[in-house]
Order: sequence, then structure tokens, then C-alpha cells
Amino acid sequence: MSLGGNKQIQLHDFKPGLEQFYADVLDGLRKQQKELPCKYFYDDKGSRLYEQICNLDEYYIPYTEVTIMETNIEEMAKLLGPEALLIEYGSGSSTKTRILLDHLYRLTAYIPVDISHEQLLRVTERLTLDYPGLDVFPVCADFTGNFELPTVNHTFKRRVVYFPGSTIGNLDPVRVKGILENIAAICGQDGGILVGVDLKKDQAVLHSAYNDDQGVTAAFNLNMLERINRELDCDFRLECFEHRAFYNPKEGRVEMHLVSLKDQAVHLNGVTITFTHGESIWTESSYKYNIDEFEQIAVAAGLKVEHVWTDERRWFSVQYLVNDSTAVPSS
Repeated sequence: MSLGGNKQIQLHDFKPGLEQFYADVLDGLRKQQKELPCKYFYDDKGSRLYEQICNLDEYYIPYTEVTIMETNIEEMAKLLGPEALLIEYGSGSSTKTRILLDHLYRLTAYIPVDISHEQLLRVTERLTLDYPGLDVFPVCADFTGNFELPTVNHTFKRRVVYFPGSTIGNLDPVRVKGILENIAAICGQDGGILVGVDLKKDQAVLHSAYNDDQGVTAAFNLNMLERINRELDCDFRLECFEHRAFYNPKEGRVEMHLVSLKDQAVHLNGVTITFTHGESIWTESSYKYNIDEFEQIAVAAGLKVEHVWTDERRWFSVQYLVNDSTAVPSS
């Protein structure tokens, strides 16, 4: 396809198909604790709603992370560059990425990886226009699944993976270890990982962040059901479900649920799924860590935390990880 004038951009598409979507939804709704994978939030409408969430005062993560990035970007750029190949997991709107693009010296190319097909195309077009000298190789994929990175026929000194926001917090600690091991293998011994890690804080702050007054997060959560209705010919009645988010201190995570407001039945391609009043569908987890907890996971993955930057309130952190040649990853 042609984006950004006459420049040709090839989208590498590994987006899960409808069969996989259906299988994941049916499997999740048949569990004792019904659940839906959070990766399916991000259809076009869901991605736009998430962009709105990122502009809410209550949702502290984006603006706190931007402050950390802008305050420390010179130091970060020296650690990442020069002549790096930048790979981003969960690129979304690539807003924070622009801070890196503006400061990385002789950046070779940029590979954004995101599951939202429509948003990825929009962002790639904007980046191609705004950075005409930069080669962008978009990959539409679930970064926790199997996909291939495109071959970049440019000389680069090192691979650097950028994993911003609290996206890594959507994975439980065991899966975090696994994905860090995979990323470490991609980066190689000379590469690095720049990752955003949300920190533990007052529960009132967390409650406000995931239960905003305007109801945007609720709309984002409910849009998952709307998407299932549209793409899988299901009959969820959105008015019969309610968004609920709360902090689970035992597990160290915020949980988002959709709670059934009545006894009801939902039909999915001939399969009947029943709900009792008050029963929930678990749609997302967002794990919060302290610095030592996340370091333990990184070390178990064979990585070394080389630098940690935080805001003044220590609400959020951006961490730089490298392969630890002396480490023996745990099994």
C-alpha cells in the first residue's frame, strides 16, 4: 500500500482471524470464572476509546510516563543508540515513541507491533509523513503470540525493544518472564529493552484511574461485547452488563470485569452461555509492582536492570534492561 505520499509501506499482518477470535471467546466464556482476552479490546472503536482514556486526568499513566521520558530522554537516547533498530511492542498511537524518534541518533528503522489493524495503519501513515527519512515496518500481531519480524535490509548496530505504558502489566508475572525471555532473544547480547512498569500506590488513585467520572473506561470495557456481537453474531445486551474495576491487593493487580445485572442467557453461534445475577466476565488485569518485584522477574528471565527512572511521586517507572551474560535464566 502507498502511505505518506508515494512511499510504499508494507503491512506485515499476523492479526488473529475470526476463527481464533471465536475460539478464544467461547473458551473464555465456558470457564468457571468467565473471562475474555484483553487483546480483543482493540478494534478500531476500542483503540479510539483507549486514546480518550489516555487523555483523562484520572488515568495517570500516560502523562506520568511522558514526564519521565521528557526529563530523561538524553540519557535514554545515549543508552539506546546510535544506529539502533527500534521495535515497539503494543505501539498503539505511538505518541510516546515520538520522543524517542526525535532524539535517537541515526535511527535505522522503526518496527511498531500492534494488534489494532486500523490504528496501526493510521499511525504508520502519520509517522511516514512526519518522519520522511524514517523507514517504518508495521506488524499487526498479538505480541504474546507467534509472529515474525520483517527483514530490515539496513545496517544497524543493535536491536532495541520499546515496551511502553502499562502493557506489560496486563500479563501475569509468569507470562511476563516468558515474554521478557523472548524479547531478550530478539535483542541479542548487544541489545536493550526500554519498558514501562507501573508501580504500587494508594488504592484510591488506582480506583479513580480505572473508574473515571466520564465513563470512558466503562465504554471501553463494554465495547468488547459490542465487538463480539458484531463480528461473531452474538447477542449480548450491553445494558444488562456493568463495568466494574477494583484493586486486588493479594494479587497486586487491578481487575476489570463486566458484571451481569440479571439472570440471562447469551447465544454465540448456537452455543448458549448462561449468567446469574452478579456473575462477571473478567476482561483485564493490570499488575502493579514495586521496583524489587519487577527486578526479580527480569533476573529470572536472564536480564539485568541497568537503569530505573521514576517520577517524583514514584507512581510509574521506565526501566532499561540488558541481557546479563553471567545470568542463568531460571526454568
